[in-house]
This record gives sequence, structure tokens and C-alpha cells, in this order.
Amino acid sequence: MAPSVMASSATTVAPFQGLKSTAGLPVSRRSTSSGFRNVNNGGRIRCMQVWPVEGNKKFETLSYLPPLTTEGFLKQIEYLIRSNWVPCLEFSKIGFVYRENSTSPGYYDGRYWTMWKLPMFGCTDATQVLKELEEAKKAYPGSYIRIIGFDNVRQVQCVSFIAYKPPGAE
Repeated sequence: MAPSVMASSATTVAPFQGLKSTAGLPVSRRSTSSGFRNVNNGGRIRCMQVWPVEGNKKFETLSYLPPLTTEGFLKQIEYLIRSNWVPCLEFSKIGFVYRENSTSPGYYDGRYWTMWKLPMFGCTDATQVLKELEEAKKAYPGSYIRIIGFDNVRQVQCVSFIAYKPPGAE
């Protein structure tokens, strides 16, 4: 038995009626009193200055702020834990991204740091992370140490900040 094909009125499309006129739409014009015609980035306007890069190396998220106190670290770590991210410590001798082994676009050395122990799955107390930070500082006093927050559901790193810079670091 062959299936029967039925035409449905719900699948029909209305025929094209042409473009609608724009005569009924409001007309907008830029007024000359808005001041946009007078803007130029000459010597008088200094609103787009570039941050000086010489001797001003910045690292992670919070590196533009003054160094965090112990209380500041605890608040950041508590936020990380409240967000259901897994705390983890990483360290590196160099502490920043550089190119040494390849000049391919998008390749950088120093992007991945060495993990200090395993991620702290199930951590519920920020002081546990600070204790691990102190242990890492004793074991690697000449290295940069950062705290990251890892989302194990989405499988991404959500937060990262430098927790320790070695003596004499920029």
C-alpha cells in the first residue's frame, strides 16, 4: 500500500508582496550641536593614552592592584570556593609567557605551569589553600606561585592570580 500525501494549509507560505515603504518611519538626523564634528585626537585631547610597558610587567588578574594581604587572599579563595571551583596551586620559575621553542602563531612557552600537588577537590576552607601556599613557598622560594580556580563541570579554568612572587621579582 502506497502512502498518501496530503497537502496541509499550515505549510503554505504567503506570496511575496514587495518591499515596504520607509516613508512612515521616523527620520533621525545627527545634530551639529552634539559636538562630534569637533573631536580630534590632537595634542589637546589626552583621553587615549597607552599604559607604559617599560619596567611595568603585569601577570594575572589582580596584578594591577596593590599586593593582597592575608585577609585579601582569604576573601579571593572564599569566592573561588563559593563559586564551586576547585582550588589549585601552580608554580613556575619564569612566571610569564615567552617564545623560545617555536615561532608559530599562537604558540607560547610558559603558558602552562607545574602543578603543586593535586587540585584540592572537596576543599571547603580557604585556610587549607593558604597552608598549601605556605608549603609551596618553602619548597620553591625562587618561583612564582599562582592560585587558580578550576570548574570541573565545564572543564575550564575560571580564575587565576599570582599569590607569591620571588624576592627580587619585578
